[in-house]
Amino acid sequence: MQNVGSVIIHGQNGLPETLHNMSDSTRKPWYADGLPFQCQGCGDCCRGPGGYVWVTQDEAEAIADALNMNFQDFAQVMLRRTITGLALVDDKKGDCPLLEDNGRCRVYNQRPLQCRTWPWWEENLVSRDRWQDAATRCPGMNKGTVHSMSVIDCEKAKDF
Repeated sequence: MQNVGSVIIHGQNGLPETLHNMSDSTRKPWYADGLPFQCQGCGDCCRGPGGYVWVTQDEAEAIADALNMNFQDFAQVMLRRTITGLALVDDKKGDCPLLEDNGRCRVYNQRPLQCRTWPWWEENLVSRDRWQDAATRCPGMNKGTVHSMSVIDCEKAKDF
């Protein structure tokens, strides 16, 4: 068993998730044959309370520029400082403030790295079960182009 803080994580067959599903020096990751993903443009990844959209200073400045806003005005309205960094302020529904009613991003070409690397986040790739759980909230997962393990690992390694 693996103890992560005070939580013991178990995968299928009672084995620890990290040992059962993750690679070690002799095994490939469970997604070694690649994973299909094609964004459906629904905006579901941008909706719902409880998350953070992390941004760097450079990303925040690029977003302000894309919105034709003075950075100070943008920061007052759209940014919050947390213990671990800058994040966008959620709108009243808990959605990303950059999400338009049609499900599209107002600053798609300047969206933060966190947004550009979805769904290749470590938390989604820990196990097949976690991937499938995320897929219940994202209709583009398990559809479309199969992305190779090397592409997935490259995206996963980007730090946001």
